Amino acid sequence: MENAVRDWRGRSYLPGPVPADRTRMFWLAWGAMAAISPLQYGYAALLAKEATGLTLLAVWIACQAAGALPALHLVRRGRLGVRTSLAAGAALSFAGLAAAALPLSAPGAFVGYALLGGLGAGLVYGVCGEVVSAWYPERPAARVGLITGAFGYGAVPLLVWAGIAPAATSTAFLVAAVVALAVIGTAARHLRLPPALWWPEDVDPRSHALDAARLRTTPEAARQFGPAQALRTRTLPALALILTCAGAVSVVDVIVVAGTGSWGALAVLVALNGASRSVAMRCSELFGRRRVLAAVLTALAAGQVLLATALATTPPDAGPVTAGGPLLWLGAVAAGLGGGAFYPLLASLVREFFGVERAGEIHAVVYSAKALAGAGAAALALLALGTPVTALAVAAALAALPALAIPRLRIPGLPATIPL
Repeated sequence: MENAVRDWRGRSYLPGPVPADRTRMFWLAWGAMAAISPLQYGYAALLAKEATGLTLLAVWIACQAAGALPALHLVRRGRLGVRTSLAAGAALSFAGLAAAALPLSAPGAFVGYALLGGLGAGLVYGVCGEVVSAWYPERPAARVGLITGAFGYGAVPLLVWAGIAPAATSTAFLVAAVVALAVIGTAARHLRLPPALWWPEDVDPRSHALDAARLRTTPEAARQFGPAQALRTRTLPALALILTCAGAVSVVDVIVVAGTGSWGALAVLVALNGASRSVAMRCSELFGRRRVLAAVLTALAAGQVLLATALATTPPDAGPVTAGGPLLWLGAVAAGLGGGAFYPLLASLVREFFGVERAGEIHAVVYSAKALAGAGAAALALLALGTPVTALAVAAALAALPALAIPRLRIPGLPATIPL
């Protein structure tokens, strides 16, 4: 690699021209992520209000979380192309959204939505994140935060439609299926990975690696870890545990707020769930990932307390417009701000703790803990069907405990005598 340059850590770069369609690839990935959002947040809000729906949602989350890791492994090894992966993701996501329009008891609902839809969403989520982070190596966390935000608020149009015309919910899912097929299929035609070690030639990689202001808030890993090495550290299980707890709370909030019948509060919750991700990433570049992650989980815990108080003080005969009052809206805002931002923050902490060379695969290992989060969300939601205040109290504890432990996280490989 005669054109390669090395930074002070010995990492190699191949500076090259920025393709004219890099921005278009970013927006296509953003659109693909928005297109699969109704599979999680739309379904959770509209259909996961009884035991059967909760079971399907839990299986979908498990399949979505599990589908990202093998897809990333095959794409990184060159055994599976980006186009093939996203084409399969488009077809499977179409099947999942079309199956969501079926009655919960229909046999096709389990196979179509929970299994095929989950695997399709996992393919799209994993591959789009990998492509965007590879084309923006100078700021991968911020860019991935933007596209994962679309995975949060992409369900808002469907929720608004269903709120205005509840009888048209099945039609809304069918329209979302057609949109997903078209958008993800278009992304499959244009998205591609850059050459290995590619770096934009308009940014000096050596100066970037020595940027003192950046290193103070977002320090780099002590060395480059592989997935097996990362699994042997204490840090990776801690990150997976944080995702499990916060992920369960994030999903159950959508179900609980949807149960109040306040579609405005629900739309705010889901919109902030997505929009807060890019805001949190920007804040983390200024104040540090761990501090912002602790603040995000604190907001999530506070949201549970506010929602529980709102439900506890709501008269039994209150209608959807007055249910919960201002506290419900405040709880939706706090839960929305904290309910999605932790995902890109954890992904950026993976890069900070374990290096960038295998960050995608290591993050996929952490992200697979979302399967446990799905089971936890289903259990909490089942409890919320009978005693929502108790369920939200448990959710508050699940969000608060990881927030207290975050300050103890340290970069693996550094001597224990170096202060946190």
